[in-house]
Amino acid sequence: MTIRVTINCALKTEITDQLKVFLQQKVPLVRAFNGCVNCCIYFDESAAEMLIEEQWASVEMHQQYIQHIENNGVLQQLAGFFSAPPQIKYFTKASV
Repeated sequence: MTIRVTINCALKTEITDQLKVFLQQKVPLVRAFNGCVNCCIYFDESAAEMLIEEQWASVEMHQQYIQHIENNGVLQQLAGFFSAPPQIKYFTKASV
């Protein structure tokens, strides 16, 4: 069973264009990481918010990815675009 990961991010409004360039470079790498099924990015520019919606084979695989980008500095670069720490949530699909 796959899991859905949502990452809600409050953004620094003055660097949104730089963020979009950064994401164009990095999102394909997320999608190629072992265990990633999909990764989509959504913006609410009027509220300076971004939603990262990902689907992973498991929570552990997502956490391995987070550890990977923490070790290589990408997580720190991404966090530079945020005005507050992101909210990360894990969801499993209900069988209803």
